[in-house]
Parts: sequence; structure tokens; C-alpha cells
Amino acid sequence: MSSLDKMLKVLDLFGEERMSIQLEDVQAAGASRATAYRYIQSLCDSGLLAPTTGGSYVLGPRIIELDRLVRRADPLLTRAGAPMRDVSARLGINVMLCSYYGDKVMCADIVWPERSVPEYYERGRPMPMFRGAMAKTILAHLTPYQLRNIMLWHGELVREAGLGENWEQFRSNMSRLRRDGYCVTRGEVIPDLVGIGAPVFDAERRILGSVVFAVRESRFQSAGKEDLVSEIKQLAARITSAIAGEAGDRPAQRAARPRKIRTLAPEDASPVE
Repeated sequence: MSSLDKMLKVLDLFGEERMSIQLEDVQAAGASRATAYRYIQSLCDSGLLAPTTGGSYVLGPRIIELDRLVRRADPLLTRAGAPMRDVSARLGINVMLCSYYGDKVMCADIVWPERSVPEYYERGRPMPMFRGAMAKTILAHLTPYQLRNIMLWHGELVREAGLGENWEQFRSNMSRLRRDGYCVTRGEVIPDLVGIGAPVFDAERRILGSVVFAVRESRFQSAGKEDLVSEIKQLAARITSAIAGEAGDRPAQRAARPRKIRTLAPEDASPVE
């Protein structure tokens, strides 16, 4: 890892259980005191961190600025919003747009009209990589190389999620989901909540994320699986088509490299220095 990589890993210290950090937290990750101070100072100067009381640091205002740019520029967000809201209003159904990076799946956008279902999901909240329709839909469309590395480094999680006891079973299950073109899960993330997901692709048919209906079991039974699956597949196809159209409107550019799934086991990750 370069020095820049190690400095940026300071941002990985933040999470649901840790909203602020101190110099000692960076040192505990493997940096000397002088290096930890230098990293924090550079991140503060760039606006990625901001000092607060008691010698603590929180995420800084530059991240707010970047989030605004993401909302305006990311094709997944700019092209999915209108179709999601159209379908949600017509069906009165909760819809989530999901993205991924590294080994994390997260909610990128949400429309939640059915208030009887608790709004557990929110934009930016990370979700399990191996459970739920949002994650499994994305997993099924990763490259064989990515899936093999996932099985190599996260095999125990794959087995716990019931996705396969070995590589052959895992590959077979992912191939089946890919052929189906949709994924239905029941109570895997939240009890009594059914997820119905379909994949969203870029112009080169690389997986960008997934779009998911989140409904109670009772509604899933009354509405009918076939109808909901048909609706989510049509919505995903509509978003994918809009993204492809946007790409076609831009001048030809060098093809982007596919997103990577982080494959290092936690204990093998290099410390911050």
C-alpha cells in the first residue's frame, strides 16, 4: 500500500458504531503518532475530516459537497430516480436502489410510501454482502474471477448465507440467479420483509447495482410473486436502458474498468502506517 492508500484508510475507521475518531484510533490501526497526526492534518486540510471537541475528529464538509456531485453525476442515481418514483406511486410500493463498492452493498436511493413498513433502509447505509435480494442480485452478476476470490476469502460467510458449501455450489447458485434475472428473499435482513430484486447494468452490460421492492410477507402473498417479479424486471430494464441512452449521448470515451470487490481477508489487510 502506498502512503496515500494508508492515509485514506483512516476513513475506514468510521462506521455505524464509531462516528468520531481520535489520534489514538489511527495509532491503534498501525501508524506512529507522528504519521497519524500527519494523516489527520492532511484529511482536515482537504475537508474530509473536521476537528470537534475533546480532540476528536468527524467526517468533514467536503464529503457533503462530494455527495451533491454524486447525486448530480452518477448515472445510476440520475437515471433511476424518475422510473423508481413512477412505479412506486403506481403500485404504492417501497423501492430501493442499491450500489456496491469494495465488499459492501449499500442503499443509494429510496422511495418509501408504505409507511407500515419501518424505514430501516436509508441512503448510504451498508447492508450485508451475502443476504437479501439487493446483495444477491449484485453477487450473481459479478465476474467468475470476482466470485472465485469471494469464495476464497469469504467462504465461511458464503456458507452461512446458504449460498454454497464449496466453489462449485456457489458458482451454480449464482448462475441460477443470473439466468432467472431476479432474486426473491424472505426475512433475510428484516423479519417479515420480502425483497424482490433485479439487476441494473451499464451500457456495456456490467453490473452497476440492483433495484428492489421491499414488501411485507402478507402483501407478497396477496399481490402474487409473478406480478411483482414482472414489475421489478421491467423497472430494472427501464433504468438500464436509460443509463445506456445517457452513455450513447456522450462522446466516445475509453471503457471504464469494472468495479472491484475487495478480496483480502480482514486479518491479511495491511495496517495504517
